[in-house]
Amino acid sequence: MNSKNYKLVIIIASVAIPLAVAILLFAPNKVEGGSSWASFLPHLNGIINSATSIILIAGLVFIKKENKEWHKTAMITAFSLGCIFLVSYIAYHATSPSTVFGDINHDGILSDQEAELIGSSRSLYLIILLSHIVLAAVVVPFVLFAFYYALTGKFDRHKKIVKFTFPIWLYVSISGVLVYLMISQYY
Repeated sequence: MNSKNYKLVIIIASVAIPLAVAILLFAPNKVEGGSSWASFLPHLNGIINSATSIILIAGLVFIKKENKEWHKTAMITAFSLGCIFLVSYIAYHATSPSTVFGDINHDGILSDQEAELIGSSRSLYLIILLSHIVLAAVVVPFVLFAFYYALTGKFDRHKKIVKFTFPIWLYVSISGVLVYLMISQYY
């Protein structure tokens, strides 16, 4: 494929991925028979996000020390973990209802009493979650272009794009861990 075709694929994927996630999150019906086997997926996703955060930081350290091979390995690993996360995330949300932060009795509804008990922690959770979701959608094309530029040897373009892509990707990864830690008690 030529570079125009790769760019088109990246643009299509950058629209399709967040769209698919949004459809699955807000779909009124879930795939039948999934929630029992899928119950471990949020925990797996927390582990994946934790590992991705560590690997992203390691990749930064490697490139700062001019160890290009280890940097490449770290970034391919982080990208691969992101792909696994996406499949796991989609599988979970296609088969299981969304968990409600603060739903102490696990009935899927946040009652006034539950909201009062959790207080302002729900607001903090929602702020982190919203920033995580928005930036996760925004960073997709930039990560894909960063990989494309690196893999095709266009390192000047790669360096330009990763200056703002890396911190966003790292924030998305770390905030994913925070979101998981905050909501895990309600699974």
